[in-house]
Amino acid sequence: MAANLTLQYYHAEEDYRRAQSAVEQVQCLEKMLQLIPKHKGTDHLQADLKTRLKEARAEVQREKSAPKGGLSYRIPHQGAGTVIVLGAPNSGKSRLVAELTKAEPEVADYPFTTREPLPAMMPWQDVFVQLIDTPPVTDAHFPPYLVSFARTADLVLLCFDGSSDDAPEETNVVQQQLASRKTVLAESTGFVDGDLSNLRIKTRLVVTRRDDPDVDTRLDFWHELTDSKLPEWRVDFDCDESREDLRDSIFQSLGVIRVYTKAPGQPAVYEEPYALRTGGTVEDLAARVHRDLSAQLKFARVWGEGVRDGQSVGREHVLREGDMVELHT
Repeated sequence: MAANLTLQYYHAEEDYRRAQSAVEQVQCLEKMLQLIPKHKGTDHLQADLKTRLKEARAEVQREKSAPKGGLSYRIPHQGAGTVIVLGAPNSGKSRLVAELTKAEPEVADYPFTTREPLPAMMPWQDVFVQLIDTPPVTDAHFPPYLVSFARTADLVLLCFDGSSDDAPEETNVVQQQLASRKTVLAESTGFVDGDLSNLRIKTRLVVTRRDDPDVDTRLDFWHELTDSKLPEWRVDFDCDESREDLRDSIFQSLGVIRVYTKAPGQPAVYEEPYALRTGGTVEDLAARVHRDLSAQLKFARVWGEGVRDGQSVGREHVLREGDMVELHT
């Protein structure tokens, strides 16, 4: 029997994937159990959700009783999306972040110049995207928090040094380290066969130093090692057009739309948009504006593609890129 899961359930599942604490996981799992259709086709998934909920509640209690202190690298999500930059030593991670943001990570020819995660904001038109540089991964060095970083990201950029003969094997190690922890770098994000512990994360291979004469040979070797089908972006950081193409590609891969808001009776100003998932509704927008607004929402007026200017719509109306929305309570 088909599960026939609703869009609201998938939204809750996405929130669960992005949860950064046990408390958030408990809240998401409780909502998923409320939203999941109750029939034989979802019996297995319901059982899995209840098991995950029991484990998350136990983790909440452990966190409450655990001694305080120690380093914490929990970084709040900001902007239109969160992009984690991963790679082997000297793969170009820090250079990528430096070129696309105003951050100044240490960039050097020796390995392990990045010792802790560094968040920065990449501008794209009238929004910002959060990029997080991370320490390099090797077969002997894997910071444990990278699993959580990758699993909660909207997109992972896996850097590959196109000028290095070591890049194929070193990049394969990065993938294997994550895969051994049930986190698979893949073309799109989603739980594997409904298993909430085994997750695919949307990833793009960023090939730095694209003009090296042997870059194709190195990529062919990497494909033989991994059988990977990750989309590839080749970049030359010394070329303005290449950098801007990378910036555009990052935003377009996030799967979000920009939606603008105005107060009733006020002029429309296309500034400071909200970023919603593609397919987001008026209700989703109201919840983003204020957590209590969605419950009070009566209707909205929308200006944009596919509607009459100022058309009244309900909370389930699907918004489009560039819509201007006036929320009424």
